[in-house]
Amino acid sequence: MRVLVVEDHIALADRIGEGLRDAGFAVDVVYDGAAALERTTSTAYDVLVLDRDLPRVHGDRVCRQLVRDGSPARILMLTAAADVDDRVDGLELGADDYLGKPFAFHELIARIRALGRRGPGSPALVQRGDLTVDRARHRASRAGFPLALTRKEFGVLECLLGADGAAVSAEDLLEHVWDAHADPFSNTVAVTVGRLRRKLGDPPVIETVVGVGYRL
Repeated sequence: MRVLVVEDHIALADRIGEGLRDAGFAVDVVYDGAAALERTTSTAYDVLVLDRDLPRVHGDRVCRQLVRDGSPARILMLTAAADVDDRVDGLELGADDYLGKPFAFHELIARIRALGRRGPGSPALVQRGDLTVDRARHRASRAGFPLALTRKEFGVLECLLGADGAAVSAEDLLEHVWDAHADPFSNTVAVTVGRLRRKLGDPPVIETVVGVGYRL
């Protein structure tokens, strides 16, 4: 899942980014609202962790513009204000969820995962034949045997499952599983898919669609 963290307190923003990467997310971090709007025009994020009180462009305006422009990203708004009216204001702007500061990090992770699962065809537990993927617990198994997957391998598997049989291009996998530091000209996607295939075992469940990408 690709996440954009928008927080003007640099140390906090970087800590959130590192913690979310450790939890298996592909994360980019920016420190003001203008940078957030710029990033979202070029990258299809799954979830935005959006501080409300931002410099250059206020978080409320960022949220309002993304909703108005039809952005598919789910928005989790952060604020130091604990007042109920502030939470209501954020949700009425179009935010999907609201979390007050300070917050427990495991709650932030749980809320991001819940937002990423929203919508039809995105349950927490997915089964395809003898393959089972528990998106909430970040676990996968085949024929009852647990699979030791890296974060990137699990992310690729999650994307292919979400496509529900449609082919997913290497570019789409790179955008949703890796962050902005990934080299778009490297073979990292092909290498990761190859490792995932080997771990999934036989009979093979990932098909290469020549000229298109990969399909589960």
